[in-house]
Amino acid sequence: MLQIFGYASGILGTLGFLPYIRDVLAGKTKPQRASWLIWSVLVFIAFFSQLTKGATDSLWVTGVGAVGVTIVFLLSLKFGVGGLAKKDIAALVSAAGIILLWYLTKEAAVALLLVIVANSIGVSLTLVKAYRDPGSETMVAWVLTGVSGIFSVLAVGRVDLVLLAYPAYIALANFSVAAAVVLGRKRSAD
Repeated sequence: MLQIFGYASGILGTLGFLPYIRDVLAGKTKPQRASWLIWSVLVFIAFFSQLTKGATDSLWVTGVGAVGVTIVFLLSLKFGVGGLAKKDIAALVSAAGIILLWYLTKEAAVALLLVIVANSIGVSLTLVKAYRDPGSETMVAWVLTGVSGIFSVLAVGRVDLVLLAYPAYIALANFSVAAAVVLGRKRSAD
């Protein structure tokens, strides 16, 4: 049963990236460059931290995320927004500092916690952008990836905070961006 949840997580994660990538290429979605750079580095740290701590079926969301996030980051270089504003540079420096802390600790559990903190810095940039310009994000991508995170939580199969933390965070972060899109659309409609 855990494998089914893991596979569902991987499939939903993949399905979440497909419309996002399509919309980036069509010029509808504008990825926030600094966010996607932070996420592309951190998702690999999260993947290997979880692998080190014994994750198996729950790794699908992180593995698919590593590929998808890297593709979107590369596309953001041409089709994205942001990257050199003071808030972007501050976020990048903060994330780099957190990665340095991880390197100094060399402990997978600490690395995972620091990845989540640094990742949330990237999420904050995208939350603001999604709220201010909700048409620049692909809502279905965020929702599918959030649901993928829930299936990844279910794939863990036991109460292990280290293994549950990242997929739970992925669900929360993605649903938060989806909520920012909804609130931004509501604000624009008023």
